[in-house]
Amino acid sequence: MKSMDALSYFAIILVLGIVAQWVSWRHQLPSILLLLAFGFGLSLTTGVKIDDFIQEDTLLSIVGIFVAIILFEGGMTLKFSELKEAGTPVFRLCTYTVIIGFVLTFYFMKSFLGYAWPIAALLGAILTVTGPTVVAPLLRVIKPSKKISSIVKWEGIVVDPIGAILALLVFEVAIHSSSGQGSGFVFGMIFNLLLSGVLFPYLLARGVLWMMKKHLIPDFLHSVFLLAVVAGAFAAANALQAESGLLTVTVLGIALANQKSVSVRHIIEFKENLQVLIISMLFIMLSGRIEWGAMKEVFGSGLALIAVLIVVIRPLAVYLGMLNSKKTTLREKTFLAFLAPRGIVAAAVTSVFALEFEHAADEGKLPHAIAEQAHQLVPLVFMCIIGTVLVYGLLALPLAKKLKVTSSRTDGVLFAGAEKWIIEIARFLKDDGFNVLLLDTKYEKILEANEVGVPAIRANILSEYAEHEIDFGGIGQLIAATPNDEINSLACLEYVHSFGRKNVWQVAPEDHGVHHSKAVSVHKRARICFGHGLTIREMGAFFDKPHRLIKRTITEDYNIIQFYREYGKNTVVLFLMDEKDGLRPAPSNFNQVFGETTLYAVVEDQPEDAVAQQSAPMGL
Repeated sequence: MKSMDALSYFAIILVLGIVAQWVSWRHQLPSILLLLAFGFGLSLTTGVKIDDFIQEDTLLSIVGIFVAIILFEGGMTLKFSELKEAGTPVFRLCTYTVIIGFVLTFYFMKSFLGYAWPIAALLGAILTVTGPTVVAPLLRVIKPSKKISSIVKWEGIVVDPIGAILALLVFEVAIHSSSGQGSGFVFGMIFNLLLSGVLFPYLLARGVLWMMKKHLIPDFLHSVFLLAVVAGAFAAANALQAESGLLTVTVLGIALANQKSVSVRHIIEFKENLQVLIISMLFIMLSGRIEWGAMKEVFGSGLALIAVLIVVIRPLAVYLGMLNSKKTTLREKTFLAFLAPRGIVAAAVTSVFALEFEHAADEGKLPHAIAEQAHQLVPLVFMCIIGTVLVYGLLALPLAKKLKVTSSRTDGVLFAGAEKWIIEIARFLKDDGFNVLLLDTKYEKILEANEVGVPAIRANILSEYAEHEIDFGGIGQLIAATPNDEINSLACLEYVHSFGRKNVWQVAPEDHGVHHSKAVSVHKRARICFGHGLTIREMGAFFDKPHRLIKRTITEDYNIIQFYREYGKNTVVLFLMDEKDGLRPAPSNFNQVFGETTLYAVVEDQPEDAVAQQSAPMGL
């Protein structure tokens, strides 16, 4: 066992957390599995735990605030517009499915594993949650249809406070039934929950919006001000009614997200970055608290519970809860039935109530036998987190493809703009099996695209309709190519949130390469696409001349120099495609490829003898 000071410990978990996030991104792995492994590994190799530096009550309070921030951020991503298709399924998943899942888990824990009814009921309540911390990364990999994505996202966020409240009800019933008190307290709890969890956050959201509209809060304080509001609201709600804080912050986030008087996008981006940091540290700290002896003690029960949750309880709960639902197909129900990973909320709520049961036993409110079983709660739930994340993380994508609730390709292209040359490129890609979609405000351009079989929608790329109503299933990247360079830059800034900075491109603006540009600043532009860095005007002029679109694969026997010798130095490479990265636009400084890569390009249509006289571009 090695000694370690607090500074070294927190520095190590921060480094390990970010390393886990990077490795999971790099290799498309569920980040939680790596975070848990690092947490166990750090505890085993050093013998140091977070409890060595922070008392348990203080730690759980800190964890509570962190979880509140996560759920607030999740609430800010929920738009009521998504409920047009997903509303009924979300309601059923968060009511009927939760109740059925709770009852089935309770019955299994009590009848088959022999746990006392308070422990069995508490686990049944806690394991109804899924959580945005595990669902969101899976959705980024699976990229299902817009409807399925909305359903899963809403369920993952809304069901978390529901599970916490259900766990609170179980705890209070256990305490009061043991002491022989009546059940009138339940009505008082429900009143307090409605007051602190619904009315209070709604009024708080109105107050915050009023202050922001009146510019009483400077821009640089927006994010940290809301952070303080979330922490204060969480603490105040819990003071009024225990464990109501999670519902409070979720409703607060939803209320702020669904108003149109003040823009909160910059706040969402800040909270997303903060969420990554919080999740990374929380999972390592909490998993490091678990003793291997405790894990071994519940290993058999944990495996049985994981198997029953995945194979029996979740499918039954979803199928029965969504019985006769006309808003979802059988394939969609099946996908939802096999996607319920547990996350940080389950871990945090379990830690809180395990401690509460122990305190109640020490005060004589519960039998000591229940307190002994309460010691098994945390390792059991962590086993469920590991098992469900592992199973769903490995099987969700193949299952989604098998059920056809996701596109067979996720590297499709969204074009902002529908000029004639864009329509021609999009049709070429579509004929080769790729997903494409064009957005433009001119009706005649949309009609022209549709007439040749290219999907196109009349909408402004910067509109709320484009962001919230259009299904981007199968689309993984944006090319901004409207005639307005400023709109292109704005569109790219807007869609970085959806596609990631790596997958957002724009055609070269007119002042591209000019040292002192008077147009949009370079740092506000996206990556410039298409070989030679041609502008919108130059691309249009190129396509106005005799030309043809080609597809050619670079191999060991046919390199890029031979390609340009065959087709001419003026050939514009538009897209690259290989097995590793799929389809993506060619960067403007494109001049080399590595490994077997397919090129999509536009070639000047001219006599072969003229092409033969041309040399390869400079730098090759």
